[in-house]
Amino acid sequence: MERISTRRNFLITSVAVAGSVIGVNSLQNNNQSNNNAKIQAQIPLSIPERTLGNTGIKVPLLGLGGAGRNTPLDKYNQEKEAIEIIERALELGIKYFDTAASYGTNEDYLGKVLPPYREQIFLATKTYNRNRDEMWRELERSLKRLNTDYLDLWQLHSLSSSAHIENIFRKNGGIKAIEEAKEQKIIRFAGITGHHEPSFIIEALRRYPFDTTLIPINAAEIHHPRSFLPAVLPIAKQKNIGVIAMKVPAYGKLFQPGGLTGIQQAMNYSLSQPGVSCCIIPADSVQQLEENVQVASNFQQLQKTQLAAIEKRTANIWRDSTFYRAWG
Repeated sequence: MERISTRRNFLITSVAVAGSVIGVNSLQNNNQSNNNAKIQAQIPLSIPERTLGNTGIKVPLLGLGGAGRNTPLDKYNQEKEAIEIIERALELGIKYFDTAASYGTNEDYLGKVLPPYREQIFLATKTYNRNRDEMWRELERSLKRLNTDYLDLWQLHSLSSSAHIENIFRKNGGIKAIEEAKEQKIIRFAGITGHHEPSFIIEALRRYPFDTTLIPINAAEIHHPRSFLPAVLPIAKQKNIGVIAMKVPAYGKLFQPGGLTGIQQAMNYSLSQPGVSCCIIPADSVQQLEENVQVASNFQQLQKTQLAAIEKRTANIWRDSTFYRAWG
C-alpha cells in the first residue's frame, strides 16, 4: 500500500511538470498551428451542450472518440494526421476527448496536444483491469501518457461478464481503486462502459453510484432482442447517470445500401434518445470531423414519427450492424 502510494505521488508530480514542458515544446514546434488552435479554443462553443448526468458538467453533444477502424488517432504510423484532427477538434469547440489505455497510441497523441487546454476540456480514459493494484498501475501509465495529473472521467472498460462484476466489487477490486483515486482528487468521476450485454451494465449501476455509462445507442440497436436502449436508459434516468452514446454509426454499417442516408440521421437518432447527454464518434480525417461537428451544431430533437422512420430503415440490417455485441 505504502509503496504504491509513494510511487503514485511521485509520478503525478512528475507528470504535472512534464505536461507543462511538453506542452510548451509542442507549441514551439508547431507554432502557427497551435497558436491558432489556442485562439480558436477561446471562442464560445457553437455545438449545443447538455449536462452530463449528476456531474453538473456541461459537455458538447459531440465528443472525439479515440479508436476506430480507420481513424489515425490509434495508429502508430499516423501521428501527423492524428494531431491535425485533435487540433482541429479544439478549434471547432469539441472539449470532450475519449480514450483508453488500450487504444494504441491515442493517449500519447492526446498528451502531445491537450496539456495547454487542460482546464478547458473534459478528458476521459478507460481501463480493462478489474482489481485495485492493476488499476492503479494503469492509471499512473495513462496519466503519464496524457501528460496530466488528473482525469475528469475514469471508466471501467467493457464490462461483459458476471466475473467482471464480481472482480470489481471484491475486497481489493476495482471499486477500491476508484474510491481512492476520487478521494485523492486524481479522478473527478467514474463510469462504466459496455457493448456486449446490457444486463452487466444494469447490475453494475445497481450496485454502485457510477457517474456515467458509455453504451451503444444507434438505430440498429433498437431491433436487438436485448437492446441497450429500453434496458439501460430508464435506469440511468432514474439514477441521473450521464449516458454517453457510442457506436453511433456502427463503424459505418448503418450506411450500407437500404440503411441510413448519412451521419445526420445516425447522430440525430442517438442524441434524441431520452437521457443521452452526448455521443463520441472517432474521425478518419479532418474533413470527416468537420462534417460531424456541423451535424452536431445543427442538431434538432427528432419526433417519434421521425425516430420510427429511421428505425424502419435499419430493420433489415440490424443483425450485421450490431456486430459489436459479439465482442466480449
